[in-house]
Amino acid sequence: MKITTIGIDLAKNVFQIHGVDVRGKVGVRKQLKRADMAKYFANLEPCLIGMEACGSAHHWARKLEDYGHTVKLMAPQFVKPYVKTNKNDMADAEAICEAVSRPNMRFVPMKHVEQQAILSVHRARQGFVKARTAQANQIRGLLSEFGIIIPQGVGAITKYILGILEDGENGLPGTMRHLIDRLTENLKEMNRQVKELEAQIQKWHRDNAASRKLAEIPGLGPITASAIVATVGDAREFKNGRQLAAWMGLVPRQNSSGGKQNLQGISKRGDTYLRTLMIHGARSVVRVAEHKAEPESWLRKVMGRRNKNVAAVALANKNARIVWALLAHDRMFRRDYTPAAVVAAM
Repeated sequence: MKITTIGIDLAKNVFQIHGVDVRGKVGVRKQLKRADMAKYFANLEPCLIGMEACGSAHHWARKLEDYGHTVKLMAPQFVKPYVKTNKNDMADAEAICEAVSRPNMRFVPMKHVEQQAILSVHRARQGFVKARTAQANQIRGLLSEFGIIIPQGVGAITKYILGILEDGENGLPGTMRHLIDRLTENLKEMNRQVKELEAQIQKWHRDNAASRKLAEIPGLGPITASAIVATVGDAREFKNGRQLAAWMGLVPRQNSSGGKQNLQGISKRGDTYLRTLMIHGARSVVRVAEHKAEPESWLRKVMGRRNKNVAAVALANKNARIVWALLAHDRMFRRDYTPAAVVAAM
């Protein structure tokens, strides 16, 4: 029996596979240990392989494609409806095998090694930023128990902490002074790590033409541009800019029925980190536009109708569509660009 489609339920050590032939008849249903995966698929005739886009999925996708197989990655929420019984490895593999053969299934683009490497730097930086914020809040909270209040912001900690430790009349015990000094040193170390990782991202950004091109868009800096290029990969995988904006979770969530359209808040699908960078960048543009943008500009009109948060998300959505146009059509950003529909209406 010739196996044409295989679903793999990934795990740390034991993988469950489910294979069918061209008529859908089950041809293989077995478990494979990690050490046996490469040997098994290297000796298997090329076929369609489906996997959920989870931990190590991109690694195995690249490895199996080297053996001549066609590998498709899917978001787990799109596979779940195909699980026919209680959740277990065997049922999951069967559901993956069924889902990957659907003609209307949405697939996740496979990431290359370089993309995953720079994304790992982004994730490490994000972790240090989160830990740095937590450390600053802890220092501020501990000092408040002794009646010492430090303004908000990580920079305020390093600005005021030296004076607090040297002040012998603030009633701070010696044990507490040693503790705050230790926590402050840890805060400085995490701040140093963040700066070094940002410098690494900046270097990757300067060496990447697509990332430099995206950084020309207002609201997108080197951090956001490099994250988009590494995450999106080939923008032509998306049909249009609206699909890319929806993939980032920047479009309204629908709860429509009976011909009545009901739009709610944004869907918040996709990569939370990427969406956060897009919206934070848009907020900075909105803040500047309050005082410097032309009254007849698109952003000022949106701000006149809705609040700043809605305007920031709308701008992030627009930027996502511009990103798709620049990447998919290999164009350069132009601030004076006028859409064809607007020109035709003149």
